[in-house]
Amino acid sequence: MSANTAHAGTSPAAKDGRFEPVILAFTCNWCSYRAADLAGTARMKYPPNVRLVRLMCSGRVDPAFVMRAFADGADAVVLTGCWPADCHYRIQNVKALRRFLLLRRVLESMGIEPARFQRFYASAAEGQQLAAEFDRIVEEVRALGPLDWAGRQAAYVPSADGGPGARAGGADAQGGAAGAGAARAAAPPAERELAEVTA
Repeated sequence: MSANTAHAGTSPAAKDGRFEPVILAFTCNWCSYRAADLAGTARMKYPPNVRLVRLMCSGRVDPAFVMRAFADGADAVVLTGCWPADCHYRIQNVKALRRFLLLRRVLESMGIEPARFQRFYASAAEGQQLAAEFDRIVEEVRALGPLDWAGRQAAYVPSADGGPGARAGGADAQGGAAGAGAARAAAPPAERELAEVTA
């Protein structure tokens, strides 16, 4: 994704003034990317809003990749990979889950709604499930509207006198909190899942 990615005219299916999000999905070569391939060969449709980036393993996703995606215009980032017991690199997807949890907390502290940074598992045979997850995520992010990364960043930069930025009590922060609560209620706690897969 280039630095020139913007919403005006470049969203995948902008019609009738409706906002169409740009979503970057990091996919595991062995499972979730092959699930996307299966979805394509089986003519299962999922929104063109999702741009796939194939990596050898979900454990290869660096937090810097996620931050760069947001900075370059993505409205959401998705991590997909093998199920915990099926990783080709033993426990790398569990390490990816730990990184995901930490980075999500960082993003939440910056006012980024949890629905904008999600992850799910998909084996190579689960093309239909992957397509359904992408449909769900696109609808959630569309409801949130554009990310406006630059505006949110500015709210967290200290002012010239050294005081806090414009974050406190902003309308964006309050709206984001409502969306965050809905997203958390819809998904099982990842912390509990991490405890289960590492037990």
